[in-house]
Amino acid sequence: MPQHSPVRRNPLDAEERARAEAGFASLVTEHLLTSGRFRVSADTPEMIDLFQGVARRVGERLGRPVVSYANGRYIVIAFSQEETTALA
Repeated sequence: MPQHSPVRRNPLDAEERARAEAGFASLVTEHLLTSGRFRVSADTPEMIDLFQGVARRVGERLGRPVVSYANGRYIVIAFSQEETTALA
């Protein structure tokens, strides 16, 4: 029986990363404004780093504090608790 090797992903180059951040920033912005948070699979350090960059862009775009939490499987991007508490 053949063994399956793990999937190898090529790292994004600088141009691909910039395009990915810009594209995902629009999606994440929409989700934050409608539901207050965004969750996506992020199981590699590169994906976590990418979505942390997206979180920074979204915070800058909205002029509001945005945080990200990663656990090695997912990353969650949300408005900071401080801002949520101040709005309540």
